[in-house]
Amino acid sequence: MLVLMSGAILLGACSSATVSKEPLVEGELRLLSAGVAFGGVVTTGVSYEVKITFKADSQPTIRRACFSWEGQGPYCYHVNPRYVYFGSPGTFSVMFTPTFFGSQRVECYAEYYQGTKLLRTNVIYFNVDVRY
Repeated sequence: MLVLMSGAILLGACSSATVSKEPLVEGELRLLSAGVAFGGVVTTGVSYEVKITFKADSQPTIRRACFSWEGQGPYCYHVNPRYVYFGSPGTFSVMFTPTFFGSQRVECYAEYYQGTKLLRTNVIYFNVDVRY
């Protein structure tokens, strides 16, 4: 079952320790926050849209978004360019399928191209409560 949500309610804004207040470096992509709708309550084995906000110096090609929790992962998902919106801030969405139970703090980063060089963003966190 695939669950798509528009206008997702973001939760678990990223830790201020992981988001630099410094100006962006040329070509940098910096994640700001991520979350799922439904107050972060999801069901294991079902795909959910994760909406990620970011700042970017330009319009880099975002390749994948990767997630880890409790030492498992990273589990990486392709970012479809059709779901990337540049702006201030920009957003992109990926489908995430939790395979764990209970409340978790999920780590997230993205991979992107700066020219032909593949780079990794900063790490942010969001919370989910996975139920049966």
